[in-house]
Amino acid sequence: MSEALMKYFANKLIAWHGKDGRQGLPWQSIRDSYAVWVSEIMLQQTQVATVLERYPRFMKRFPTVKKLAAAPLDDILAEWAGLGYYSRARNLHACAKQVMEEFGGQFPSDPLLLEQLKGIGRSTAGAIAAFAFHERAPILDANVKRILARLFGIEGAIQEKAVNDQLWLLAKKLLPKNAVDMPVYTQALMDFGATWCTSRKPVCLSDLKKCPFAKECQASLSDQVLLLPRKAVKAKSPEFDCDMLLLRHGDSVLLQKRPEKAIWGGLWSLPESAWRPKEKNSATPSEEDPIHLTTKDLFKLVLPDEKRATALKTCQPMERGPEIKHVFTHRRLWMQIWHVSSSDTVKFSSDNLKWIPLRQLGKYGLPQPIKLLLQGLSLARGDDLKN
Repeated sequence: MSEALMKYFANKLIAWHGKDGRQGLPWQSIRDSYAVWVSEIMLQQTQVATVLERYPRFMKRFPTVKKLAAAPLDDILAEWAGLGYYSRARNLHACAKQVMEEFGGQFPSDPLLLEQLKGIGRSTAGAIAAFAFHERAPILDANVKRILARLFGIEGAIQEKAVNDQLWLLAKKLLPKNAVDMPVYTQALMDFGATWCTSRKPVCLSDLKKCPFAKECQASLSDQVLLLPRKAVKAKSPEFDCDMLLLRHGDSVLLQKRPEKAIWGGLWSLPESAWRPKEKNSATPSEEDPIHLTTKDLFKLVLPDEKRATALKTCQPMERGPEIKHVFTHRRLWMQIWHVSSSDTVKFSSDNLKWIPLRQLGKYGLPQPIKLLLQGLSLARGDDLKN
């Protein structure tokens, strides 16, 4: 491991950022720990271009940790719609309450205390501490792991604990000596991995730009740039089927609030059947012969016992709608939509089942594929889903 590179890495990276790093991002050059925290959570597994549009809007609606903590979760989920990984939005709400209750509305500067807050891991804690408080705290997101593994020729899969521990130790040793440099250094690390030392098309494999670490990078010198960091082989994502009921009365649609710990937890979606592995046979009528699935069969799959018979009496024959494929991080879901019209809004005792006018859907957090589906219905009626 190059001792010289260890010594001048931080200064060289900061110099690179001054010339080629990203500038003018709305969350840069701010010391407000709340604003930094929101940006870091939003940027997790979301492209910068998307966050550039959504971050200012989110901050305008929830400008302080106090207002975020006091807001209903449905409001936060509605504002988060389309960003995915909705556990982040639920954790934002829980963390805001925690900051208000345990820290008097002020984020702690100590990374160890930040890690105790809901939804904040070690790397995110380091980023908040570095940006908001100039703490000499390392970060180790996917971009940084890739940079360090390539520069220092770190072998082994980055998912392995021993390799991860080695990368954390290295990230700590590379920190700049002066705490005042922490914000720009941390931003430079993120930018270098996101724009230059990228996963598939790093600049060192083209003639357009010259990497500032070209002479020291072990991956480049050994012709292993695209081989490092090594990753564990992923198993093929399982696929599932389910049936979804799109029950409408006039300009209203019946939605069901999903359990907090489920996928799309806390969001409002269409009532659905249990998920069935796509490669296996199931005893449900829809799996054996979906074309001949009856309304009664469907209601039995997706609605509670109470009012089921009453709802059947008010409904017209159902129509087969589109089959929608949605890809999650570790699974794929095929959703068969069934359209049913009702002559009445049957009242359910459960608070998790609610008739919602199409024009008011923008007030609720909806899974993106369901939002797009209902948005199509809303546009056909001339309603505005964004109200």
